[in-house]
Amino acid sequence: MNLQIEKLYALSAKPERRIIGLMSGTSLDGLDIALCKVSGAGKQTVLQLERFITIPYDDLFRSQIREIFAKRTIDQQVLCGLHAYVGAVHAQLINVALADWDIAAETIDLIASHGQTVYHAPKHMLDGSTNYPNSTLQIGDADHIAMQTSIITVGDFRQKHIAAGGEGAPLAAYGDYLLFTDEIENRILLNIGGIANFTFIPSNGSREEAYATDLGPGNTLMNQYMKRMLDQEMDTDGAEAAKGTVNEDLLNALLDNSFFSATFPKTTGPEVFNLQYLERAQERSGTLHLATADTMATLNRFSAVVMANGIKAAAEGLENVAIYVSGGGLHNPMLMTALGTLLPHIAIHSFASLGLNPDAKEACLFAVLANETVAGAPQHVSQIKDSPAVCMGKISFPY
Repeated sequence: MNLQIEKLYALSAKPERRIIGLMSGTSLDGLDIALCKVSGAGKQTVLQLERFITIPYDDLFRSQIREIFAKRTIDQQVLCGLHAYVGAVHAQLINVALADWDIAAETIDLIASHGQTVYHAPKHMLDGSTNYPNSTLQIGDADHIAMQTSIITVGDFRQKHIAAGGEGAPLAAYGDYLLFTDEIENRILLNIGGIANFTFIPSNGSREEAYATDLGPGNTLMNQYMKRMLDQEMDTDGAEAAKGTVNEDLLNALLDNSFFSATFPKTTGPEVFNLQYLERAQERSGTLHLATADTMATLNRFSAVVMANGIKAAAEGLENVAIYVSGGGLHNPMLMTALGTLLPHIAIHSFASLGLNPDAKEACLFAVLANETVAGAPQHVSQIKDSPAVCMGKISFPY
């Protein structure tokens, strides 16, 4: 037997696995690295976060990714090179984190690598000129990570989801369902990343089904606009938006999109919600010359309204509903205040109240997905609405 397959077989039978989960989102702020102890599988999964760090990307790396990010026309040589380069950079950052923590690579069982999404194209987002199926692309080759860290790596999770009939996103439902189902509470686990999404987790014994869905823009439009106008990666603490006033005409134009009335679950991305989307809304509303602060205030409110409307629809008719928030948007006071104002009858908590660092949540969930890949079973996630019951990820050996 191949020694690496023998090693994989042995670790799949261990009562507990030490897994590094990785997440790199559309904000391109850095690589989230979560070292987790994961025991069991399925509903018996127990996750303990040992260490967590976000290592920022440098400006050159961000600019290289942006050459191809969410663009239909790109230089294929850049795409080809970045697929390997992102894997190499992520491996280097893992090695930096392990050295900083004084933890030997030999003590790690698996790496779970999400990669870097550069294009997301479910069929409903296509323009009708092609007959392509649902598709998505994450770069950062897992073989490079495995080779340069000497750790078995599970990566490219989203392709199996699509191959089995899904849209490749959101995948959070799988880990959320296994880890955070409650006896009494109906939980909405809201992640405010570039795109805002939530997982609905019904209480045990409920007739409702769990599901995950995108809602629309979270931080992506605000981040893109801040980069263009002020050369800043984000509106830190919502400071720029706080200077402005919401423009109702622009807000209504931004909300005028059939995606928001489509049924759950659904997916979208920066391929739709980008600066071109904003410019078209400004043209329709006669707000092209709106002050930067007022535009930011409106984009902030736009994200809040999109999230609130989706959550209201999900919570309708239910009792004992609570929202738990993770992602970068949690740190935007103006966004969170608006969300609370729009949802006065639903308790909103930081994900920390469930015992997990909200900034580490997504990286941890990919560690859970990798755990299911090697020690789980598809039936563990068979109760998730309109999402295929599959174990996801491709396995890369270090040699």
